[in-house]
Amino acid sequence: MTRTAAQPTVPTPAPADPAADGAVERALARLPRVVDLLAARAAEHDRDGTFPYQGVETVHEAGLLTLTVGRRHGGPGAGLADTVRVLARLGRGDASVALLAAHTLLHHAEQARTAPWPAALYRRLLTESRRGPALVGTLRAPAGRPPAVTAHWQGDAWRLVGRAPHCPGAEALAWLVVEARTAEDRTDRNRPRTGLFLVRADSPGLEIDPAADQLGLRAAAGHDVLLEDTRIGTDAAHLPKGPAFPADPLAAAWRQLALTAVLLGTARAALDWSAGRLRGTAAVHRRPLGELDAALTGAEELVHGLAARTDADPAAATRAPAVQLLAARTAADTVQRTLTLTGSTGLDRRHPLERHLRDTLSLRTQLPAEDTVLDALGEALLGG
Repeated sequence: MTRTAAQPTVPTPAPADPAADGAVERALARLPRVVDLLAARAAEHDRDGTFPYQGVETVHEAGLLTLTVGRRHGGPGAGLADTVRVLARLGRGDASVALLAAHTLLHHAEQARTAPWPAALYRRLLTESRRGPALVGTLRAPAGRPPAVTAHWQGDAWRLVGRAPHCPGAEALAWLVVEARTAEDRTDRNRPRTGLFLVRADSPGLEIDPAADQLGLRAAAGHDVLLEDTRIGTDAAHLPKGPAFPADPLAAAWRQLALTAVLLGTARAALDWSAGRLRGTAAVHRRPLGELDAALTGAEELVHGLAARTDADPAAATRAPAVQLLAARTAADTVQRTLTLTGSTGLDRRHPLERHLRDTLSLRTQLPAEDTVLDALGEALLGG
């Protein structure tokens, strides 16, 4: 029988791991060195479009890739505030690596919070995570669009068919969380359903089409994923009782604030480089740089502050759409205005500013569209 959202399987708590005590603090202490190492290779990977295996390994070895593994699973159990802090710093070094880390951290955080996957399946992922970087990717359709993958029930298992474009880290993922729509008897009012399927990246029938040649986040290697009759057991299917899962503001807040943190980190790197480039020039640059710093600091405080509030009170999660929209706008404006200040030098590919601009543009596509957010906020005000 396929497990539904109304029938969660809560894992048996793992024995307390003494090493988990203080793990968050130890990992945060390693951040500066990790960021420096990522920044040193970021331009090379962006230029060549090569996957940053060494950078991902560095993040893993620092304990940052499993920071949100729940304490009941023997992990550090980092909350949203610490997650946002880590991703903002990683974004300063290499936005592509930060994005890959974000997807993996979000998966572990969701498992710690709601346990959507069976204990045995999740233990397998944790075992792999102890051996090396076990990246988890997420294949979801953009808001308002149907999933690109269809799940067909065939006797004793689900079989996934479809093509999901632009999956960050596709060539190096260990697992994928795939959103798919079921092809079931439409006479049942609850069908078809849209659910999630946990898929091993080396599953038969799963192939990677190396089609990625994107403007930004080039090191993330966002290739297409082809699923051709990929077999998935019922234990790896998380399906709702109705057509779709009910909205979960807390899960949405985690995703929105985490990805916005990467965006802010990228913008901060752009501002820092520009300030260094303009140091010693005419005083005319002081006020514009000060304005950019003030605006970006305000956006950072909004995101970090809401993350901490959400940890203390999950009801604060409902403010995430507005906060991420304002912060994303500020980040994009910061990078574009630094280009105005630096002139043609900022667009020279020998310097990182033009990469930060491209990464910023690409990161914004990972967030909800502005029109969608604004419509929802307006509808709420009008009592819709």
